[in-house]
Amino acid sequence: MSTLDRPIQLGAQLWSQHTDWPSMRDATLAAEADGWDSVWTWDHLMAIFGPAGQPILEGWTTLAALAAVTSRIRLGLMVGANTFRNPGLTAKLATTLDHVSDGRAILGIGGAWFEREHDAFGIPFGMGFGERLDRLDEAVMLLRRLLDGERITHDGRYYAFHDALCEPRPIQDHLPILIGGSGPKKTLRTTALRGDAWNTAGTLDEVRARLDILDAHCANVGRDRAEIELTLSFPILIRDRKGDAEAAWASLIHANGAAHAGEIPHLFGSPEQVADAIRPYVALGFRTIIVRLPAPYDLETMHRMADVRALLSGG
Repeated sequence: MSTLDRPIQLGAQLWSQHTDWPSMRDATLAAEADGWDSVWTWDHLMAIFGPAGQPILEGWTTLAALAAVTSRIRLGLMVGANTFRNPGLTAKLATTLDHVSDGRAILGIGGAWFEREHDAFGIPFGMGFGERLDRLDEAVMLLRRLLDGERITHDGRYYAFHDALCEPRPIQDHLPILIGGSGPKKTLRTTALRGDAWNTAGTLDEVRARLDILDAHCANVGRDRAEIELTLSFPILIRDRKGDAEAAWASLIHANGAAHAGEIPHLFGSPEQVADAIRPYVALGFRTIIVRLPAPYDLETMHRMADVRALLSGG
């Protein structure tokens, strides 16, 4: 299916810091009842906004628990930290989630960036950003082969496998791999080679420039970029008046001990105002909009994103 033919999809990225299991469970059930397409959470061991020592839930375990209480919505990490696990273990985790959810798993993965949690838990962080992205590229290659049923013997730069296989196979014939990040030389090339989906965030000019780079990588490796699902994430809060939305957001982000949700556009206001801000990205081919939702999760925003979807879909 061409990128421009895909329907608008909504994903809820539920922050796993400053929350508890009942709150995440109930927000996910609300998202499923409101017709959202996917729910995502982090793969972090320490809080990434505000004080690092805040409570935070582990990602894969949380997704498995959510899979058991839902029936339709897709589930993934936005995104998994490749440094945390051997890709063989990651393939098994994703496959098990696919079985628990009856075929609703998405394997989200990235190079990892938060050095503080690596230091705290004794996880090697590598020699730099470039090395982590080289490691990611090798890992994604192995993940794809394992998920597709290959028996692998591999002696690579970072990983060695000896007659490894992933059984049982996933429920899905092709369990999708989503790659998060925008590194122009390495991450986007890995996405062009092996990604089923890509996640990014930023201003329209930033995103347009990254998309041009992804196009160039796809051309170089002989890949049709229309095969890659384009996903975009924003902090969003909806109220009839923009001032009320800003005030509600300020309360949420303050509860997390932070000032903002990253140096990216924050979209506040009515469904019409939010849709107007997202529409230029949709024109670029982005059809999956992922909403960054700090705890305590704003259920009004979650409910009213259906109006944003309708506006973006021409309704």
